Amino acid sequence: MVNPNIAPPPPNYDLKVQTLIIGAGAAGMVAALSAHESGQDVLVIEADSTPAGSTALSAGLIPAAGTQFQTRANITDTPTLFAADIQAKAKGENDSDLVSIMAQTAGLVIEWLTKTHGLPFSVITDFDYPGHSRRRMHGLPTRSGRELIDALRSRIDALEIPLICNRRATTLFTQNGEITGAQLQLPDGTLETVACDRLILACNGFGGNRAMVSQHMPNIDRAIWFGHDGNRGEAVTWGAALGAKTTHLGAYQGHGNVAHPHGILITWATITQGGVQVNLNGDRFWNESLGYSEAARAVLAQPGGTAWVLFDSRIASIARQFEDFKNAEKQGAVLTTQTIADLATATGLPKTNLSKTLSNIPQSGPDAFGRDWQTPPLAPPVHAVKVTGALFHTQGGLEVDPATAAVKRTNGVMFETFFATGGAACGVSGSGDSGYLSGNGLLAAVTLGYIAGRGNG
Repeated sequence: MVNPNIAPPPPNYDLKVQTLIIGAGAAGMVAALSAHESGQDVLVIEADSTPAGSTALSAGLIPAAGTQFQTRANITDTPTLFAADIQAKAKGENDSDLVSIMAQTAGLVIEWLTKTHGLPFSVITDFDYPGHSRRRMHGLPTRSGRELIDALRSRIDALEIPLICNRRATTLFTQNGEITGAQLQLPDGTLETVACDRLILACNGFGGNRAMVSQHMPNIDRAIWFGHDGNRGEAVTWGAALGAKTTHLGAYQGHGNVAHPHGILITWATITQGGVQVNLNGDRFWNESLGYSEAARAVLAQPGGTAWVLFDSRIASIARQFEDFKNAEKQGAVLTTQTIADLATATGLPKTNLSKTLSNIPQSGPDAFGRDWQTPPLAPPVHAVKVTGALFHTQGGLEVDPATAAVKRTNGVMFETFFATGGAACGVSGSGDSGYLSGNGLLAAVTLGYIAGRGNG
């Protein structure tokens, strides 16, 4: 990789556009749709051979409050309540204006993607996500990030918005402290230059840069990297060279329910609907209801850095709405037995300890870990998946103006030509992993993408 650089503009550019967007994940493509709608001349460039990013590896779920889908499901929700949930999870560490605007904008974006662009969203109504006081997670039919990426790409193509793949931005050109364009590298090493009036960074965070992960979040640096390898930290590197302000670089989204060694995400519905995690001794080891992000560290701290998630067929039927879970079943990651004794044999867990652990789960009310039980007890047949902890994506980044997504300088003054969205920008997950509220990553991607794209349009 050529290190991302800052340089004076060249005498001549190969191409000129109004808005140049670096990155074609959900953030970049939403920004492109928004910019196109406001009448701008847009170019999206993507380093990979096809758009994917971290979005394609996720469940593709976007939290939003006050949508038509919630109304149809008799779910009463408001952006104010949503914002309060975000802040409660992050213990008030987020910028309140950023939280408020994201909470207010999310429903608008979901409705816009549905009505204007035909994306068939629906709200998940059969289980809750930790920290959300209402059911507000919206997704496409397969509950797959790959489906979301493909749907956005289809709209980009239908509207003939230029999206060029196999172009990695290596240099940003600046003059008088503002961005004037970028240099792009092709697979054969040749270079192109593009002038722009506005640059939107949608190149995600730095989870794929192990040195940066070790520097800013050493407590997760031995976790499996489950994000996209293209997340190399260019946004932070460019920002530092330009005098941009960064915030909460130690924030990240982990996940403690990734099938091992299969590398498939197992939905947290296996936990919220009454499942548990046990270590290799057959013992529960934490309050699983706290959330899947902090679960990564909890699981990695166990012997072998692994655990088993245990659930029953009632829970499995809910989990099957997710394409990832069905793939896990097809690949043999999900073990199924009729008795606890057989489960112990299948997993290699100590039978006595496992039986004691499961018998100690209360019918209702709190347990010794502080988890409040409101779900039916596990009933045969029982399922098990061996899981480990993973790093999904970073949540800190360039600080932006909530109203415009313009990047803020260290002196507090906003850039006029430089914008950031998604993982390139600081999100609303506080300063670590426990502040991550389910869906925060795509929340930042689509809301800041929509805002950045519109510009003055």
